[in-house]
Amino acid sequence: MDRAKQPRWQSLAAEPEFRALLRSRRRFVVPATIFFIVYYLALPIAAGFWPQPMSRPLLGPLTVAYCFALSQFVMAWILLALYLYRARQFDLAAARIRRRETREVLETQ
Repeated sequence: MDRAKQPRWQSLAAEPEFRALLRSRRRFVVPATIFFIVYYLALPIAAGFWPQPMSRPLLGPLTVAYCFALSQFVMAWILLALYLYRARQFDLAAARIRRRETREVLETQ
């Protein structure tokens, strides 16, 4: 089926630029999500399997477990900042694709 007879979504989904955008987004989101989940679950797992090292004082009365728990807030904010930076790039790429697709639709009418 040629491009003119395909529904617009199917033709857009087949575009190399659109597929590259999806791959780029997936290459960032999947590893970031896996990292977040592993980092988040590391605390309860470590506290369950290694209670003595996790209860050792690290900074005054703060134990290793408390410091690790507080580091999760920092890690979440850093991950958020990275995602916002990358999301801007994804949005700009999507806008370029949308602009080109809109122009093509208007030209065929």
